Amino acid sequence: MLKWLSSIFKSKSEILSETDIMKKFLVVGLGNIGAKYENTRHNIGFKVLDELSKSQEFTFEDAKLGAIASFKFKGKSILCLKPATYMNLSGKAVRYWMEKENIPLENVLIITDDINLSFGTIRLKTKGSDGGHNGLKDIQNTLQTATYNRFRFGVGADFGKGRQVDFVLGEWNGDEMQQMPERLKKATALILSFIFAGVKNTMNQFNGT
Repeated sequence: MLKWLSSIFKSKSEILSETDIMKKFLVVGLGNIGAKYENTRHNIGFKVLDELSKSQEFTFEDAKLGAIASFKFKGKSILCLKPATYMNLSGKAVRYWMEKENIPLENVLIITDDINLSFGTIRLKTKGSDGGHNGLKDIQNTLQTATYNRFRFGVGADFGKGRQVDFVLGEWNGDEMQQMPERLKKATALILSFIFAGVKNTMNQFNGT
């Protein structure tokens, strides 16, 4: 009887451990390392995390498989990652830090560029295809699931046939740079909402704005 009861009721330390795990988040901005990629559309994930670091006053440090930073927000612990594996191998860094910090998949948010959305449009989804995006494709293959939170930042599709790579690896134009500060503030607000208010509330509030 006692053995059966002990299998049902978890110890206080086990409950606290699970509670602590659910308070930990991993926010990953996708991009390519190196100065030549810094201001390209494909690097919007890095750019959003840089804006978040300014608003929350934290700094990134080089670590295994990427640049890492952490901060606290309303009782939650947030780890931010800019993978150093280049876009096509993003999954390796995501999996490593998820496992190292024991962060559940539902508390992971991937920030990525999206040519299927007009510039500056933001959209949060909990699942979906990789849409031809090599970073998302590698994450999906590495984690063996297409069900993970992804924050899609629209970069538009102003390119001719066969010019997609040049477009996403190209730099922002003048009009986009003028609108960028407001869009980045909206993006950081979405991230903080995801952490504090949850994915469904955040989708309802921010999607399409």
